[in-house]
Amino acid sequence: MEETTEEKTIESHALQTFCCHKFEPSVKGGGMEIDMKRADIGTELSSNTYPGRGIVIGKSPDGNFAVTAYFIMGRSENSRNRIFVEDGDGIRTQAFDESKLTDPSLIIYAPVRVLGNKTIVTNGDQTDTIYEGMDRQLTFEQSLRSRTFEPDAPNYTPRISGILHIEDGMYNYAMSIIKSNDGDPASCSRYTFAYENPAAGEGHFIHTYMGDGNPLPSFEGEPKLVEIGEDIDSFTNLLWNHLNEDNKVSLFVRYIDVRNGHFETRIVNKNKE
Repeated sequence: MEETTEEKTIESHALQTFCCHKFEPSVKGGGMEIDMKRADIGTELSSNTYPGRGIVIGKSPDGNFAVTAYFIMGRSENSRNRIFVEDGDGIRTQAFDESKLTDPSLIIYAPVRVLGNKTIVTNGDQTDTIYEGMDRQLTFEQSLRSRTFEPDAPNYTPRISGILHIEDGMYNYAMSIIKSNDGDPASCSRYTFAYENPAAGEGHFIHTYMGDGNPLPSFEGEPKLVEIGEDIDSFTNLLWNHLNEDNKVSLFVRYIDVRNGHFETRIVNKNKE
C-alpha cells in the first residue's frame, strides 16, 4: 500500500532534483565567459520590499562554519504580531501579543529543529514533517512528498525548506521549494537543490515571493548564489539592516562549527518586550 501511494505522488507532481556545483569561467579573453558571480545578500534584500519568508544556507569564508539564516516578514497585523523564541536546539514562532492573535494555522510553527547532526530550517510546519520522516530513515526529499504549497488562496505560498548535514568534518546542504504551477492549485511543482562540499564564503538564498503584489508572485528559478559573512554578528546585522523596515518581523542566524558541531545563534525580533 505504501508503494502505491508513493507512485501516485510521483506521477501527479513534477519532481526535479538538481545537484549543484561551483562553475568556473570556461573561456577567458575573446570568447564567451561563464561566470557564476556571488550576489551581495544585502542588495538582494534591499531591492525587494516583500520577499516574504527567506532561507539562507552556506559556508563561512574561513570554511569552518556551516551557516544558516531564516527571516519572516508580514503585511497584516496577524503576521506582524510574532517573535522568534528558542525551543531546545531549535526555535519556534510565538504571538507577541496573544490578545491580537486571530489565525495561528500558518504563522505559529517551529522553523528550526535539530535531528542529530542535521539542522532543518523551513517556513512552516513541514519542519515537523521532515524531522519525523528523517527520523524514520526517509530522505529529505521523500519526507516532503506528503506536503504541498500552503492553502492560502490566492497566493498559494510556496513551502521552502532547507537541511544542513555535518558529519566527520564534512558538510553539505539541500534546499527545496514546493509551489503551485503559476498560481494553479490543481498542479504542484517540486524542486530540490543539493549542494555537496560547498565552497567557503558561498551560500544560497531562497524566499517565498518575487516581490509585493496581489496575489503575491511565487519565487522563481534556482536559489540565488550569495556571499556569506565572516562572522555571525556582522552577518546578522547585514541581513536585518537590509530587510524592509516596515515589513520585517524576525530573524534567526546560526553558525555551526563543522569541526565539532558546536553552534552560536542570534535572534532579532522587531517586537520587543
